[in-house]
Amino acid sequence: MDFTTLTIDFLKQLSNIFGSYGLGIIALTVIIRLAMWPLNVSQQRSMKTMQLLQPKMKAIQDRYKNNPQMMQQKMMEFYKEHKFNPMAGCLPLLIQMPIFILLYSSLMSPQFISMAGQSNFLFINRLDATLKGNAGVSNDGKFSVGSRDTFSLNKNIKVYIGDKELEGAKLSNPRNALKVQGEITPGEPVDLKISLDDFDLKFSQLAKITKAEATVTDNNTREIEKVTFTRQGEVLAASVPTLAAKASFNYDVLILVVIFGASMFLTQKIMMATNKMAAADPAQEAMQKSLGTMMPVMLTATFLFIPIPAGVLLYLISSNIIQVFQTMIINKQLDMETEQQKLAKGTVSDETPLNTKKVKAKEIKNIEKEDDK
Repeated sequence: MDFTTLTIDFLKQLSNIFGSYGLGIIALTVIIRLAMWPLNVSQQRSMKTMQLLQPKMKAIQDRYKNNPQMMQQKMMEFYKEHKFNPMAGCLPLLIQMPIFILLYSSLMSPQFISMAGQSNFLFINRLDATLKGNAGVSNDGKFSVGSRDTFSLNKNIKVYIGDKELEGAKLSNPRNALKVQGEITPGEPVDLKISLDDFDLKFSQLAKITKAEATVTDNNTREIEKVTFTRQGEVLAASVPTLAAKASFNYDVLILVVIFGASMFLTQKIMMATNKMAAADPAQEAMQKSLGTMMPVMLTATFLFIPIPAGVLLYLISSNIIQVFQTMIINKQLDMETEQQKLAKGTVSDETPLNTKKVKAKEIKNIEKEDDK
């Protein structure tokens, strides 16, 4: 099953509904966040439970600090007694990682670039653009290349026998079917070839193929060109003019990186403030504060060097914003559950029972006098 193709097709459907691929990506983010709502509730509940159990956990750690094996055994018994899973809070993060990788590979794929790579949204010029690109123009009949560029084919390819298109022709492995013949010299034509063995066709059909038309993507510059391949022996070959690639800096993507860093910093601050315990361990609180500051800075700096498409950054920013509201809503729900549980147990706080009679200071003195007599 090709998950990249399924993701692109789903994005196409969302873009048709909402009017643009940018809104389609935001809608996809909302759908993913809603689907993960139960896991986020479980994560927040786990964090609150850990806060409540922290003093007892610390007492166990202090008591058995010289016996790590016994400490681990007692901690496991403690978790089992309180039905607490310390790894529950990590599950949403583990699930989001494959989603991020899938979206990244989809927006960087030739299929998306040929279909909607040049789509714009708000101030974003191209959803497939990375921070550093090239000034080449797609569909102008020539590639802007570097000496180490690689190329790939779109899955849709038209194969001809004479002037008649051969129905049902497809490549068995379109990602690796296209090869560069010789070396790439910017300014000179680049020679491309497709072996007939890469087609999933009968031998009788392969013998009659005369040419093919395909969409070719430069994997380094993300430039797209429609190329006609002609039969030369046992391969289909094409020669495409080239220019030396000129590097360009996409300031719209830089703005997205900065917005991502700010949104993540805000998300971390709000989550820490919402989940802060009144009597937190000072060392743990300092560590959380440090991580809340360093993580956004480190990730933002990483995205300045790793080629992240604008569409993926749009997804991450939307996800951070939605997470803020989710965290606030879920915590309010959990606080209401806690209050209801306290009322059900006949308490208004952790220490004061309901219907407890207030004792005045004067009455306490009278009791003390009677005790003295």
